[in-house]
Amino acid sequence: MRVVLRRIILAAFALAVIAVLVYAFLPEPVPVDLAEVTRGPMRVSVDEDGKTRIKERYVVSAPLVGRLQRIELNPGDVVEANQTIVAIIEPTAPHLLDARARAEAQARVRAAEAAVSRANAKLQQAKAAYDFAEAEHARAQAAFDRGGASPYEIDEKAMLKKTAREERRAAAFAEEIAEFELELSRSALLHTMPQIGGDEQSEHFEIRSPISGCVLRVLRESMTVVEPGAPLMELGDPTDLEVVIDVLSTDAVKISPGAKVIIDRWGGDYPLLATVRLVEPSAFTKVSALGVEEQRVNVIADFITPLGDRESLGDGYRVEAKLVIWEADDIVQAPASALFRKEGGWALFVAENDRALLRPVEIGWQNGLMAQVLGGVEPGQLVIVFPSDEIEHGISITPRDES
Repeated sequence: MRVVLRRIILAAFALAVIAVLVYAFLPEPVPVDLAEVTRGPMRVSVDEDGKTRIKERYVVSAPLVGRLQRIELNPGDVVEANQTIVAIIEPTAPHLLDARARAEAQARVRAAEAAVSRANAKLQQAKAAYDFAEAEHARAQAAFDRGGASPYEIDEKAMLKKTAREERRAAAFAEEIAEFELELSRSALLHTMPQIGGDEQSEHFEIRSPISGCVLRVLRESMTVVEPGAPLMELGDPTDLEVVIDVLSTDAVKISPGAKVIIDRWGGDYPLLATVRLVEPSAFTKVSALGVEEQRVNVIADFITPLGDRESLGDGYRVEAKLVIWEADDIVQAPASALFRKEGGWALFVAENDRALLRPVEIGWQNGLMAQVLGGVEPGQLVIVFPSDEIEHGISITPRDES
């Protein structure tokens, strides 16, 4: 009996030793960071810096040779179209009366007449394009009411109509400027003619503002003799702003007119909204902060946010813009940091029962932080983010102590 008891004790001791050795050589669970697969809204955007710009700017220039009086206007002063005198030019003999000045003035009149004809033709073309876009939008709306068109087609036609309206407005503005230039050139021609029975020194030529807006810059403030075409000041309407965002050409191909733009960090407490009006067809080379040459493209966006909510925003102000190229409200998504390439596709590790399980997944859109999941995992499952080389299929894991 004593021998049997001794054998039992030795066997139990041997089993305990074996258990301790097995436990000692078992791999410890690998600490990991976990995140949950969620369902919700998702947005993919191109984020770049931009700046505001007045849509239509006008540089007032001298139409003839003369002595410019000191300009009393300052940046920010309000001007009225055809009312406010922005500059006065006095004659300087003999330049104001010689044959060469008259010939140049006559040539400028003919050029201005041609510019008016060209601007009128562009205006008629823009009006026709707008009428066509308006008719297309009306037809699409009627088809949508009958169930024969999709909401996307309605939005596309509405965007084309808005673009055509902006082009018509710009063409009308260009025609007004061309007519003003013609009037200015004709008036300058009259002032090159000799004055009979008058006091030459009392003659002067007044330049009035071609637009209603304000003075942006005074280019020549002091009294001086100016030549024809010399810029005097820059005028514009500071309430009529657009946003210019230069993006990489590889991102520009993903952006379409009508895309939503979110303006952040412009100085206000809330983001502003805008829509893309134009993606310029020509790129330019720009050197980045790292010294790398990049091909960039200007994207022009119009504000949707009312003027009253952005009155403090001026010309040339820096903004941060998010150009939305895709968004949806109900999307299954996983952290992009959990994904890695596997056999030509995408995969991640799912945490189940304290084990890491390899799962191939199908991925859609990505925005750098999250990725759209089309298949492979379900909302609520936990995945391993930033998986290290230690993580393998079936390995034991433990959540990392965040403290």
